[in-house]
Amino acid sequence: MNHQDVLFVRVYLTEAKQAQLKQLLKVLHDDYHISGVTLFRGISGFGDSGQLHEAHLLDLSLDLPITLEFFDETEKIKPVLAYLEQEMKPGHWVYWPARTGT
Repeated sequence: MNHQDVLFVRVYLTEAKQAQLKQLLKVLHDDYHISGVTLFRGISGFGDSGQLHEAHLLDLSLDLPITLEFFDETEKIKPVLAYLEQEMKPGHWVYWPARTGT
């Protein structure tokens, strides 16, 4: 079985940060050529503000939590980490080493 060592990155945003999200997706795709990115929309969550963001049946909230995930070879991810360090608040992204399975 072949494996590849990669870095896995998770970025935490909210729907209210649409401009930041669109810019990040553009940079990951156009500038860093990351192989794939997945975006998840949460139904509930809170961050450093402590304000709870929830989806309600009668209220279509436009400020729900969003998680963006991606992984790639370590050398491709290192410049992305430098970009995130400049563009994102501390604590709004994490990364860790992982291994792909084939």
